[in-house]
Amino acid sequence: MASIPAPRPASSEASASGSTASYRGSFAIMTALFFLWGFMTVFNDILIPRFKAAFTLSYFQAMLVQFAFFGAYFVGSVIYFLVSVATGDPIARIGYKNGIVIGLLISATGSALFWPAAGASSYPLFLTALFVVGLGFAMLQIAANPYVTVLGPERTASSRLNLAQGFNSVGTTIGPLIGGYLIFQYFARTGAHGADSVKVPYLAFSAIFILLAFVFFFIHLPHIGEGKIDRGAGALKYPHVVLGIVAIFMYVGGEVSVGSAIINFLGQKDVAGLSELDASKYVSLYWGGLLIGRFMGAVELSEMRRSNKQMFLVLIPLAAALTVWATLGGSILKSYLPALVGCWLLFQFGKSLAGRTLTLFGLAVVALLATAMIAGGKVAMWCVISVGLFTSIGWSNTFSLAIEGLGPLKSQASSLLVMAILGGAVLPPIQGFVADHAKLQWSFVVPLCAYAYVAFYGAKGHRIGRA
Repeated sequence: MASIPAPRPASSEASASGSTASYRGSFAIMTALFFLWGFMTVFNDILIPRFKAAFTLSYFQAMLVQFAFFGAYFVGSVIYFLVSVATGDPIARIGYKNGIVIGLLISATGSALFWPAAGASSYPLFLTALFVVGLGFAMLQIAANPYVTVLGPERTASSRLNLAQGFNSVGTTIGPLIGGYLIFQYFARTGAHGADSVKVPYLAFSAIFILLAFVFFFIHLPHIGEGKIDRGAGALKYPHVVLGIVAIFMYVGGEVSVGSAIINFLGQKDVAGLSELDASKYVSLYWGGLLIGRFMGAVELSEMRRSNKQMFLVLIPLAAALTVWATLGGSILKSYLPALVGCWLLFQFGKSLAGRTLTLFGLAVVALLATAMIAGGKVAMWCVISVGLFTSIGWSNTFSLAIEGLGPLKSQASSLLVMAILGGAVLPPIQGFVADHAKLQWSFVVPLCAYAYVAFYGAKGHRIGRA
């Protein structure tokens, strides 16, 4: 098999070993950013049923929320990639910090547009506002993800990215709880029905983005892995990058499709018959599964001693079980406990290997979705909710495997991988189309196929073309 071209090492990465302390501080600052965009992204799952009712939309039309938001990731990343091909990597010139500031300001602008959209009661204007927010998030993803991977040795990049994504999942876990209360209950009680109930939360998001932009502008972040690179599409010469782009497309599309369908799925009488407010709590549990799995993945894929790994791999799901019991009750914990045990077992079989673990978790999601399609009632309900636990390490492991060994080409490869977040825009409407013409339960065949490819990438795809 022909070997892939060897990129030049980044001189700043080579000298990074002596800056461990500053890296830890920088990593801690970055976790706040991961938390924020996780918290806000999951609000889309609340917007879908809210807009569906307010504007009398079909499933397909309601899923355009995800199309607008994640489609912006694609557009923004394409623009970034074309600029990098024509003039060299923009991050190499402006730095990671300035890239983050630009992304925050764009997101603030999009969030502010929710106010006139609500005033005009215009669904297209809401979609436009979400598109602008997505453009800002695309810039944040392009800058933040590779930055986290280079804040230390490449061999533990998956561990660091899983840890950062764990804080992202803290946001996605509490987001549905707060969003569901504000949009379905608090503002409805104060008389703001329909689309009006979303404008105040998003105006608050705009203010937070502006505040964070000022914070990131004035703090110090070390310049790691930045430097001028040649023009051209060098990252596309690597087969494992190209296949990784498809894997990210499938992963994000599958994850978003499942999360977007939960509220409507649990509202069906032959599944659980829950109200939108009650179902939003289970959306929180779905995203909470990502939180649990990512923190476990950060431990398992780290260089921690094996005895310490085993201790934390027990303590993390135990703490999660106690939290579920305290907040949601013993009956819910009893139903969720088998998934926690299964997650622990798969990490044991993964043996601290990013690719192997990705394969096992991808196959677990395929099995859960297949069962949900065949079964009904509580079995289908808990299979879909448990998907969150097993999709947890998908982004971090896929992303780190796809940019492994690229040196100064990491930012360009990152723009291509973020471009693939388009999957979150494409697959949910496809699932909505299947739901409109068949049955919502059968529409889970769309994310099932997506996760089958993710499992393939973990097993073989990330090795193709490599020496």
